[in-house]
Amino acid sequence: MPETIAVTRALVTAPLPQIIEKLGLAIAQAQFALDTNSVELAKVMAETEVDIGDETYNLLSLGFLPSFYSFSEATVEAKLSFTMTESTETSVSVGASVGVSYGVFMAAASVDVSYARKFSVSTEGASSIAARLVSLPAPDVFTQILKRNFEQSIE
Repeated sequence: MPETIAVTRALVTAPLPQIIEKLGLAIAQAQFALDTNSVELAKVMAETEVDIGDETYNLLSLGFLPSFYSFSEATVEAKLSFTMTESTETSVSVGASVGVSYGVFMAAASVDVSYARKFSVSTEGASSIAARLVSLPAPDVFTQILKRNFEQSIE
């Protein structure tokens, strides 16, 4: 039975806090990458010029804005199932034979003992991580600065 207890302890002490911590850090890093990408896209839009008639405009002044995204939820799901069995088998077989022939007495005895102890452990695990992204409007301060710059440029 000590082997069964050791396996149970190992399965129950799975590093769930570390898994959750790593998920949180991964989401923070991914969010930073998404924000950096949107800022870089805004720079490209500011540098991309379009000629309309006799005037030249950049994409931001024409109202194009980069997309911003945010993680709205993240889920970690872990499923673990395990079964353990332990069985002990003991068998004893005794045999005796007696014979008398022409005044000779013969006796024989046999003893057969067997002992078997069997352990079986089976585990199954499955995990999944899901994250949900939503598109957000550009930050208000960003759009206000763009509008103010555009209005100043047309005056």
